[in-house]
Amino acid sequence: MAVDVTDRPPFDVTTVGEVMLRMSVPAGTRLDQAAHLDLTPGGAETNLTGALARLGRRCAWVSSLPANALGRLAANHLRAAGINLEGVVWRKQGRMGAYYLEFATPPRPTQAIYDRAGSCASQMGPDDVNWPYLLHTRLLHLSGITPALSPSCRALTAEAIRRAHAAGVRVSFDINFRQLLWSAEEAAIVLTPLIQDVDLLLCSFRDAVRVLGCAGTPEQALEGLAALSHARYIVLTLGVEGMIAWDGARMLRQPALPVGIVDRLGAGDALAAGVIHGLLDDDFALGLRYGAALAALALSQHGDMISTTPEEVAALLVNESGGLLR
Repeated sequence: MAVDVTDRPPFDVTTVGEVMLRMSVPAGTRLDQAAHLDLTPGGAETNLTGALARLGRRCAWVSSLPANALGRLAANHLRAAGINLEGVVWRKQGRMGAYYLEFATPPRPTQAIYDRAGSCASQMGPDDVNWPYLLHTRLLHLSGITPALSPSCRALTAEAIRRAHAAGVRVSFDINFRQLLWSAEEAAIVLTPLIQDVDLLLCSFRDAVRVLGCAGTPEQALEGLAALSHARYIVLTLGVEGMIAWDGARMLRQPALPVGIVDRLGAGDALAAGVIHGLLDDDFALGLRYGAALAALALSQHGDMISTTPEEVAALLVNESGGLLR
């Protein structure tokens, strides 16, 4: 029987955010001794929509890129992942943000040096957005990184949430605190109003405590997030312990999958993508399992954006112990 899609929005998920060029050295190599750098694009919102597009979701990303070779390089990577870029504002003047990454093993931590001030994305404001395009979607995803970039991006984020609520579009929001962009105190002042009544709130336990003041045990922090935001669904990530979540009626737990870690960056975005993937099918509990699977895949691959297939993720869900598939 044919399905009537006449009134179906063209996108499952749309988002607004910045993509940067990531230049990294392998573990064991110091940046000040590097002879070569691996170049890949990465950004919270593109990582998420790229993962969802790999799973067959229709995704669009709104941002601004410089009309030069570096902007085209990033765009080529995003298009290859299946992300629609028709909402990108191309600027003749401006630059892409970048960051330099030095992987390390204990006792040294992995370190990042950011060079993102004045990027094209940070100059975006509400007037740069094609609102009918952005909001012709089933769900709008935003993160706490974008309002930290500039006052104009802060206004854009607030306007996007306001318009989405008015249009009846579901909103997901990932706190994604970046201490190199702003203080925890400033982030709390800005983000608390933005997360009111969102449909899905994602937050790490660490950010719940240091940014939003939801202290105590993870369970108490989850309850604090619910009281603070009134979000319909909440996911609190716990690193190697997985995540706990609230669906409006009960607390759910999802352990992390065992994984050999190759690259830590992008795992949280992949986890959020999995949760949204399940939520789009009205199965939040399954979304938590998708999130754990996608996070494990992200940790096992180089680069911020994961490469996978629906079949690979389905196999992981069947064989969550990580053993040999025959």
